[in-house]
Amino acid sequence: MEESHHRHQDCNTPNSAGAQSPPTTGTCCKCGGPTTFAPPPVSPAFSEISPPPTYRPIRAPAIPPDPHSQRAIILSPVPQAQHVPVASPPYQFQIPIKRIQSPDDIRRLQGSESGQNFVGFVVALSESIRGRKISDPCHQSETINTIVSILETLTQWIEEIPPAQQAARYGNIAYRTWHERLVNSGESLMFQFLPKDLQPATVELVPYFSDSFGNSSRIDYGTGHETNFAAWLYCLARLGVIREEDYPAIVSRVFVRYLDLMRKLQLVYCLEPAGSHGVWGLDDYHFLPFIFGSSQLVDHKYMKPKSIHNRDILDNFSNEYLYLAGISFIMKVKKGHFAEHSPMLDDISGVPNWKKVNSGLLKMYKAEVLEKNGDLELWAKQVAGVSHETLYACCCALSFMEVLVCKSGFILSSK
Repeated sequence: MEESHHRHQDCNTPNSAGAQSPPTTGTCCKCGGPTTFAPPPVSPAFSEISPPPTYRPIRAPAIPPDPHSQRAIILSPVPQAQHVPVASPPYQFQIPIKRIQSPDDIRRLQGSESGQNFVGFVVALSESIRGRKISDPCHQSETINTIVSILETLTQWIEEIPPAQQAARYGNIAYRTWHERLVNSGESLMFQFLPKDLQPATVELVPYFSDSFGNSSRIDYGTGHETNFAAWLYCLARLGVIREEDYPAIVSRVFVRYLDLMRKLQLVYCLEPAGSHGVWGLDDYHFLPFIFGSSQLVDHKYMKPKSIHNRDILDNFSNEYLYLAGISFIMKVKKGHFAEHSPMLDDISGVPNWKKVNSGLLKMYKAEVLEKNGDLELWAKQVAGVSHETLYACCCALSFMEVLVCKSGFILSSK
C-alpha cells in the first residue's frame, strides 16, 4: 500500500521534498501529501456556465412590510363591544352613493360614530360566541331562520348554474349569471323578513347584500366583500330587525351558512382573491371567521393555538370551531408546507392562549381591513395620470371605505 501511494511519516518530515514542492498530482485526504492518483478536474467558474442563482428564501418572513405599521397595531387598544342604537322613525332611506373625495374623508370615517359603532358590533358578535361550539343550542328568531333559508337558496343556485367550459383557470364567467340573479332577486329576498314599515329600506340594504358575495366584473372576492356582509347585518341591527339576543345565532347559524356558500362559490367558479396580500395577509378571502373562531376557543381546556398543526384535531373539530374550519379549508386548497403558504397563521399558532389571539386579530382587523388604504396608494403609483382622489372615489372595493363611506345612507348616517 505504501509503495503505490506514499509514506505518511515522510510527508510529515519538515525537510522532505513533498513538503516543499506544490502538489502536481493528487493529494492525500489525510495529510495533504502527494499521491499517484490524478487530481480531480477543476470546476469551471460560474461566469463560464451561467450567473449564480438568485437566492430565494424558503419562506417569507411573517411580518408586515412596514415595521411601523406592525408596531402601531401592537400598541393600539383592543376594540370594545358596543351597543347598536336602533334608528327611530321617521325614516328617510336613500340610495347609497360614493362619498369619498379625499383622504380626509377616510379619516373622518375612522373617527365617526358609525365607524366606531360598526367595529363595536363586530366585537359584540365575537364575544357572543365565546366558549360556544357551532352546534350549541341558541335563540333562533324567525328572522334568523329566514336569513339562513335565503343563504340556502343562494347555494342551490350554484347547482342550477354550472361552471362554463373555458380555458382560463380563474374567474369562471358563469359566476356572472349567478350574481346577476342575485342582484335581480335582492329586493324580493329582503321582503321575506322585513316588516312592511321597513320595506322601503331595501334601497339601502340591497347594495350591501349584493356586494357581499364578490364582484361580477372582476369575478373576485375578498375581505372587503366579507365586510359588506357584516355591514348588511349591522344595518339590520340598526333597524331593530335583529337584536342582541340574536348575536350567537348570527355567528353560529347565519355566518356559518354564509361561509359555506362563499367557499362553494370560490371552488366552483374559481373566484380570484380580491386584493390578496399573499403571505403578508392572514387569508386570501376571509378574516372574520378567525376572529369569531378564536373567541370560541378562549379558555378551552385542551385545544391551544398550536393545535392547528394536529391533523386529528382539525379532522374531528373543524365542524364545531370556525378557526379550525378556516385552517382546514386553507390546507385543502393550498399545497406545500403550511409555514410557507400561510406564515402569519403559522406564527399566530405560537401565541400562548386564544384570548391573546382574539384580541390581536381584532386590532389587526381594524387596522388592516377597516382602515387600510395602502392598496389604493399603490394603485395611484402604478396608474399613470390618475390622481389619489380619483382612485379613492372609484376604487374602494377592498376596504372599509366602500362599506360605510362610499355607500352610506340614512341607516348608517342617522344618529
